[in-house]
Amino acid sequence: MKGIASKRGGGTLLTISVILIISALTFASDESIVKLQGVVIDLDVKKNVMIVNERTFIWGQNTIFYNEKGSSVNVDKVGVKAWVYVEGVRDNVNKRVVAEKIYILPKYIHEKEKHLYPFIR
Repeated sequence: MKGIASKRGGGTLLTISVILIISALTFASDESIVKLQGVVIDLDVKKNVMIVNERTFIWGQNTIFYNEKGSSVNVDKVGVKAWVYVEGVRDNVNKRVVAEKIYILPKYIHEKEKHLYPFIR
């Protein structure tokens, strides 16, 4: 009997360990994704850098800029004090976020208005 109980306990421990590892990997991948709405505090188009809500964002060739209707626009539509919604991936080594999509907003979008902007999740 003692041998059977220890085998069952070992299987349960293994199952719990596998679940914890999978959960940790799932949560870790979500932590690297950044989505936020804020005001552009500083902008350097030559260096492809902007600061939004005191966070540094960079953009590259794969970054797409959109207007509030979801149409593609050029980076020159972004300015200091503009409201934006940014989706990107955290770069912990360089303490910045690599922007994938940047939406230029007409103003701050309140919770009640977010249904009008399907890209805001």
